[in-house]
Amino acid sequence: MAFLIYGANGYSGDLIARLARQRGETPILAGRSADKVRPLAEELGLPWRAFSLDRPDLREVDLVLHCAGPFSATSRPMVDACLAARAHYLDITGEIEVFEAVLARDEQARGRGVVLLPGTGFDVVPSDCLAALLKQRLPSATKLELAFAPLGRSSPGTLKTSIEALPRGGLVRRGGKLVRVPPAHEVREVPFADKPRQAMSIPWGDVATAFRSTGIPDITVFIAAKRSQIRAARLSRFVAPLLALPPVQQYLKFRIERTVRGPDASERARGGAQFWGRVSDGARSVAMTMSLPEGYTLTAHAALECAQRVRAGEVKPGAWTPSLAFGAGFAATLPGVQVGNL
Repeated sequence: MAFLIYGANGYSGDLIARLARQRGETPILAGRSADKVRPLAEELGLPWRAFSLDRPDLREVDLVLHCAGPFSATSRPMVDACLAARAHYLDITGEIEVFEAVLARDEQARGRGVVLLPGTGFDVVPSDCLAALLKQRLPSATKLELAFAPLGRSSPGTLKTSIEALPRGGLVRRGGKLVRVPPAHEVREVPFADKPRQAMSIPWGDVATAFRSTGIPDITVFIAAKRSQIRAARLSRFVAPLLALPPVQQYLKFRIERTVRGPDASERARGGAQFWGRVSDGARSVAMTMSLPEGYTLTAHAALECAQRVRAGEVKPGAWTPSLAFGAGFAATLPGVQVGNL
C-alpha cells in the first residue's frame, strides 16, 4: 500500500512531493491533469496517476494527502472517496467551512476505520498546538485570541481561497457559535516575540479547529496588517456584493493564475512567521508566542510528518485536529519551531 499526494503539481503539493522524495519516500503523485503531473513524477522518479474527483482512483492507497484547492470544492468528494476506499484523509486546508464539514464526519470515519485530519500545514498545525498549550496552562479559559504575522508572499492557491472568502466578511466564535462580523471587525496591537505589530481580525481556520481542540467558547484570530491593509479590508464591506458575483470571482482568480507565483527557494529560506496567543477566564490570562520557518516550508514538513504518523498507526480512526491527534507539543517537534512564554 502507498500514500498518494493529490494536487502534487500545485505550489504546496510540489514542495511536499520534493521533500518526500528527499526523505526517501515514494508517494504516488496525482492530479487532474496528466500533462501537469507526469513531468514532476518523471523528474522525481515517482509513480503517478491522473484522475478527476468525480472518478477517483485510490487503488492500493492507504492514505491521501489532499493538496488540491479550493478545498470548498474539492474536499467533500475526496473525503467521500477516502471513506469508500478505507484510506486515511489528510489535507492542508485553512477554510473554516471545510474544517466544520470534515470534523462533523467523525462517526463515519470511526465506522470505516479511517482517520480524517484536515489542516496539516501552516493552517493550522502551529496555531492549533499553541491554542492547546494555552488551554493546558489555563484550563478555566473562556476566551482565546490568536494572531500571526506571515513574513513572505502567498501562493496562487492561497490567494484564490482568500478571494472566495472575501465577500463573506469576518467570522468569530462567540458562546460556542460561529458568528459573522464585518471585515477587520477588531484591530489591536499584538506583542509578537520579535516586535509588536498592528493586527486585524480575520476568518481563520482556528475559529473551527481551536474550538474542537480546547472547548473554549469565544475565539478570535488576527493577522498582522499595515494600516492601508486594514483600511482596504474595512472598505471591502461596501463592495462585498460585487466581489461575490461569479464573473468577478472568475476574473480575479484568472488574474492570480496569470500573474502570481509563490515564493522561490531563496525567499522561503529568508522567510518566517510569528504567532501569538492569549487565553483568559475573566480573572487571569496567559500568553505565549511561537516562531516558525516560512509558511510553505512549514507546511511541507508538517504535512509529511502527519502522514507518516497516521500511517504508523499513531492516530485512532475518527476526525481530528492536529493537536488532538498528536498532542499540544507536536508543532514544537517540527524543524525551526520555537515556543516562548510571556
